[in-house]
Amino acid sequence: MSQAHLFIIAAASGAGKTTLVKALLNKDKDLQASVSHTTRKPRPGEVDGVDYHFVDESTFLDLKKKGEFLESAECHGGMYGTSKKSVQTILDQKKDVILEIDWQGAQALKAQFKEAVSIFVLPPSVETLAERLNNRGHDSDETIAKRLAVAREEMSHVDEFDYVTINDDFEVALHDLMAIIRSTRLMCHIQLTRHSHLIKNLT
Repeated sequence: MSQAHLFIIAAASGAGKTTLVKALLNKDKDLQASVSHTTRKPRPGEVDGVDYHFVDESTFLDLKKKGEFLESAECHGGMYGTSKKSVQTILDQKKDVILEIDWQGAQALKAQFKEAVSIFVLPPSVETLAERLNNRGHDSDETIAKRLAVAREEMSHVDEFDYVTINDDFEVALHDLMAIIRSTRLMCHIQLTRHSHLIKNLT
C-alpha cells in the first residue's frame, strides 16, 4: 500500500455517509469505491452493481464460503460483504479505495491492511439522526426505533477510528473528508516513493 490507500468510512444508519461518499467520489477522480455485496433489497434509486451487488442469501453464503470477502457482517436484517477481488483490483491500479462498512468490518480490514485509514461520521444529535431516518420515508416506526438502538451501539465504537467528523453541515463534513484524504497522500513515506527522482536530485 505504498502507492495506493484504503480509506474506511463508517457511521450509524442515517448519519449521511453514503451521500458524503458520493459527493467525495465526484470531486476526487483518484478515488474509487469498492462495491459491496448485500442480501437486502434495493432502496428507491439504488442501482445493482453501482450502489451494491444485490444478491440472494444463497449466493452470498456461497461467496463467503469460497473466501471471496475480506469481511462480512449482518446488519439490520441484511448481510454485507466486501469483495476481496474488487478491492485488490483497484489497489493494483494504484488508485485509492474507499469502503462504506460498519465498525466490525472496519476492525477486520484494519487487521489485514495496517495502513488503512478509518473515518467515523457522527450525526450532530440523536434527534437529527431520527429525523433523517424518518425523512427517508421507507421504514416503519418500529424499524426506525430498532435502527436508533443499533446506532447508539455503533457510535460507542467511535474511539476505535483514526478520524471523526460530525455531519452537521454537509459541506464542512465533505471538506473534512477531503482534507483527511489529501493529508494521507502527502505523508512523507508516500512522497519519498512517488517523487524519488526529484528528491534524489534535491538532496
